[in-house]
Amino acid sequence: MTAARAAATPVVSTDAPIRRNLGWYVVGAVVVVAVVLATPWWGRDLDFFRVRRVEVQGTRFARSSDIASRLAIDTTFSIWNDLDSLTARVEGHPQVREARLTRRLPSTLVVTVDENIPIALVPTANGFRAYDEEGRRLPMDPSRGGVDLPITPRADSAVFRVLGELKADVPEFYARISEIRRVGRDELYLQLVTVPLRAMLDLSSERLMELSSVEADLERRRLRPVELDLRFKDQVIARLP
Repeated sequence: MTAARAAATPVVSTDAPIRRNLGWYVVGAVVVVAVVLATPWWGRDLDFFRVRRVEVQGTRFARSSDIASRLAIDTTFSIWNDLDSLTARVEGHPQVREARLTRRLPSTLVVTVDENIPIALVPTANGFRAYDEEGRRLPMDPSRGGVDLPITPRADSAVFRVLGELKADVPEFYARISEIRRVGRDELYLQLVTVPLRAMLDLSSERLMELSSVEADLERRRLRPVELDLRFKDQVIARLP
């Protein structure tokens, strides 16, 4: 017994208190890490981690309440449950292009969405309906305000594509379009804010740069065209009154 006690007796050192304190810090850190890592498992069964709040971010046209209702969860749902199925539910909303769900401890789910952006309005018997550049009909209500989009008489995927390209490449020109429609197979008629424009379906940003030069020249000369025409290759025609 005496020998065993002697063997267990630590060697006395002047830095022993420091080492003992450091040891306790290490133990404490290990315990904290273990608790945090274990939380997803034992937290499932604690009321503390039940979802009590859903925050929806990034919406402009969709209603946040519609996005939240897509989750179809209640306060029995643990914040540590898998979120992939909830993400898929939100992305099933036709206004949502992409969704990301994150946790804010202890009981909040944050839903961040990227929306499908409307590119044009189409008149129907029940009012205007919004479409994006890929031809998806969006569930947004244009009458809610904040929507100023070109109007086209029918859903036309080619027109939507042209508008999408114009908005991406020359947004200042896209903003001038109040109406647009296809004429025949390959021609477009655009009503700009101040003047109508005829163009081909392959209307490009390069052609619009040529148009801008002609418009600037007309403005310097104080001439107001009644129509502009880009249908003929390498020509910009300005019809004067």
